[in-house]
Amino acid sequence: MLLELAESDCRVRELTARLGEPQSLVSYHLGLLRAGGLITSRRSSADGRDTYYWADLSRCRELLRSAGAALHPALMPESRPGVSLSRAAGRVIFLCTGNSARSQIAEALMQQATRNRVRAVSAGSHPTRLHPNAVRVLRGYGIDIEGRRAKHLREFIDQPFDCVVTVCDRVREVCPEFPGATRRIHWSIADPVDGDASDEATYPAFEVTAAELAARIPFLVSSLAEDVAEAT
Repeated sequence: MLLELAESDCRVRELTARLGEPQSLVSYHLGLLRAGGLITSRRSSADGRDTYYWADLSRCRELLRSAGAALHPALMPESRPGVSLSRAAGRVIFLCTGNSARSQIAEALMQQATRNRVRAVSAGSHPTRLHPNAVRVLRGYGIDIEGRRAKHLREFIDQPFDCVVTVCDRVREVCPEFPGATRRIHWSIADPVDGDASDEATYPAFEVTAAELAARIPFLVSSLAEDVAEAT
């Protein structure tokens, strides 16, 4: 279950299908993992009756290190996520609805984390405009995306990607197939945009969104680096 949730956010029915176990058993173990702080959950923004679960990999790393150190100092894991890439490692597209915040932030953080060795782009199913708070929050990470535009996913529909990452529950439901995409990953990220509130009022939500994406990106980079190592 943790292996599935480490790769992509899942709903209970998806876990039962992938694991071949009854829902009652899956739900029981999800409760245990949540109680241990190994996974977290969020109501789907596409269907409020659904809940997405994902592995808190940072917490898993901390617990593994603690367990190793408790047994013997030599068992302390030394590796960290975000393995550097020595050469190009494919193409990744991040998708959300408006391509105004979440996917734009994820694109920029991936470009920074890999020094553009991963060709990262972003798009939306109903693009609007780049939100000023997305520009503002990324400046705190040393990234300037001023002047970028919101793009429709049809601009990329015929382009090959190694990895497609949906960061919005709604766009996951309508995400098309992209050529060559060997990985389809979903991250259930809350939308920081609130059309009824001022930019200043919603800025804290953008900080939370950027922090969550910044925590997830290094683990994806590590997976991509592993793929490169296996290919060579």
